[in-house]
Amino acid sequence: MKPSHILTRACTPLLALLLTTAALPAQNAAPAPPLVLGTAWYPEQWPESRWDADLDLMQKAGIHMVRVGEFAWSRMEPSEGDYELDWLDHAVAAAARHNIVTVIGTPSAAPPAWLTQKYPETLRTKEDGRKDEHGNRTQFNWADPKYRQLARAVAEQLAKRFGHNPNVVGWQIDNEYGDNSYDAATKAQFQAWLKARYGTLDNLNTRWTTSYWSETYQNWDQVPIQTGYGNPGLLLSWKRFVSDTWRSYQKNQTEVIRANSANQFITTNMMGLFDGYDHYTVGQDLDIISWDDYVGTGQLDPYKNGIAHDLMRGILRKNFWVMETQPGSVNWSPNNNTLDKGEVRAMAWHDIGHGADAVSYWQWRSALNGQEEYHGTLVGADGTPVPLYTEVAQLGQEFVKAGPVLAGTSVHSDVAILHSYDSRWAINWQRHNKAYDPVAEIYSYYKPLRDLAQSIDIVNPSVSLSQYKLVVAPGLNVLSEEEGKNLIAYVEQGGNLVLGQRSGMKDVDNGLQTNRQPGPLVPLLGGRVEQYYSLIDPVPVSGAWGNSSSKEWAEQLSASSPDTKVLMTYGKSNGWLDGQPAAITRKVGKGSITYIGAWLDEPAMKNAAKWMADMSGVAAKFGPVPAGVDVYPREGDHGKVFILVNFAKSPQKVALPTAMTDVLKGGAIHTVDLPVYGVAVLSEAK
Repeated sequence: MKPSHILTRACTPLLALLLTTAALPAQNAAPAPPLVLGTAWYPEQWPESRWDADLDLMQKAGIHMVRVGEFAWSRMEPSEGDYELDWLDHAVAAAARHNIVTVIGTPSAAPPAWLTQKYPETLRTKEDGRKDEHGNRTQFNWADPKYRQLARAVAEQLAKRFGHNPNVVGWQIDNEYGDNSYDAATKAQFQAWLKARYGTLDNLNTRWTTSYWSETYQNWDQVPIQTGYGNPGLLLSWKRFVSDTWRSYQKNQTEVIRANSANQFITTNMMGLFDGYDHYTVGQDLDIISWDDYVGTGQLDPYKNGIAHDLMRGILRKNFWVMETQPGSVNWSPNNNTLDKGEVRAMAWHDIGHGADAVSYWQWRSALNGQEEYHGTLVGADGTPVPLYTEVAQLGQEFVKAGPVLAGTSVHSDVAILHSYDSRWAINWQRHNKAYDPVAEIYSYYKPLRDLAQSIDIVNPSVSLSQYKLVVAPGLNVLSEEEGKNLIAYVEQGGNLVLGQRSGMKDVDNGLQTNRQPGPLVPLLGGRVEQYYSLIDPVPVSGAWGNSSSKEWAEQLSASSPDTKVLMTYGKSNGWLDGQPAAITRKVGKGSITYIGAWLDEPAMKNAAKWMADMSGVAAKFGPVPAGVDVYPREGDHGKVFILVNFAKSPQKVALPTAMTDVLKGGAIHTVDLPVYGVAVLSEAK
């Protein structure tokens, strides 16, 4: 950005003093370090005379990135076609003077009042038929052509101004996609989407079995929107339409940004385990995945949070950013407790361990008004640091130390868990037992396997699986023909596949497979599910993994091949399950396939996980550690780096498998002492 370009605009006295002559070269921020510490900054809420004081505090804390602009549409375009971006130019330049780079958020998550008043059709229609109103956010209709036109126009203006600014490193499209519209025009778009997908009504009627309950359609405009209780094919199609519409909504802005920018990434901030749309569909057009990581009430659960990290990393199967995370507390949870002293630091290293290259706090400073006044910050409304500031400043110093060692490293796993939004939606629409939670099912497998392997990928069942020694599919309810072929090829090529309960029940249209579970995998398994049972009382199970019980769900299995072995058997219960197989396995060449029909308790799942690891050759990448200590391996061309975080309630001593370099403290060590929430970053040279 040229100084003469800046000085043609109105400047505050402070800026004028700093930029007194056009002969001075523009100052560019130093490149962001390999590990980026960031925060969400809202310069539009504060006088420009205050900016440098805030940015100075950021710089002293080691913050190298600010995200700006994502809620500032009314400041960027105060009336239609009247774009005012000088203030944002000044903000980017001010950040650069403090060696802070900028990510710009396009402002379409919060349309200005003039827009929704002038174009009321851009307001979304809620499911109950009421129009949303101005005064909140996400009140727009993501499918409305006029809204897309206006959102694209402001994104284009931003890209033309900042697309080649060296101090702007990336773009965030919108903010936390989520709310849909149920208006007549959107329904017509959905019907057109169905026509494009199915071609003919005869095809749709056949694949949805609409002869059931006289649901047969004679015209496309007869097809309704259903979101909860309805034809399973219709429910799944609506969610796929929602996902495709978010993808096209996003592309509407990314196209003009890419056309007017260079050397800048594009992302959007997703929401972890949120299932409002298919993240694999929406994420495929982005350069990196980023997401907003919050605990809410209570303390960090490293397993549940780890699932979310690994899911986000698996969308593009590469490192990601945490674009927002809580600085101590939030304001929207039932009880907004503050994380313990040291826990915010531990959580940040937990993020890095799972593959994050950036951790950014929402938000920098308390807003003087608005719906989130009580949300945690790093600086209070008075402009002075809150107690947490020093903990984040410690992170800033540590990121600088560890960044060169972690640069170019990523997570490499021998174990993959398969995850599909189709399957999660399908189970949630027809739980059959209200306690059956598909995410809890994934968790039951994830926790013991992660303790053993210390690294897990969570990926879509359509991706190549050849690099994994073990692939586990809990609740893979919807299994397309292509996905089935992918799993068969994996096993036949020597892979070890474990299917969890309710797997392989549905086809691509959310209809029942013509084969019993696990559908196309029955011949490979040499067995099948004879019947499934929702449970009121737990059913006893025993066998290779000890004595256990199955809660909420049990599937009666059978073996049709002589080399299919029974691993677990049900005890006396409802008569139907008595003495019947609960888990079976079969060797297929150098590979294997296993089906677990019981929802095993935690001790049995721990034994089952050990069996899976042993038979597939999976071993811990670091070695054994005390309970409560999390290990995160990252690997690169120059060797392995291990991050250790102690989430136990007491200090822990960890013996290292070999001498390693203590990256944060320096020196070679053989053991490390970790206080509660203690962190160690250890490098092992090749």
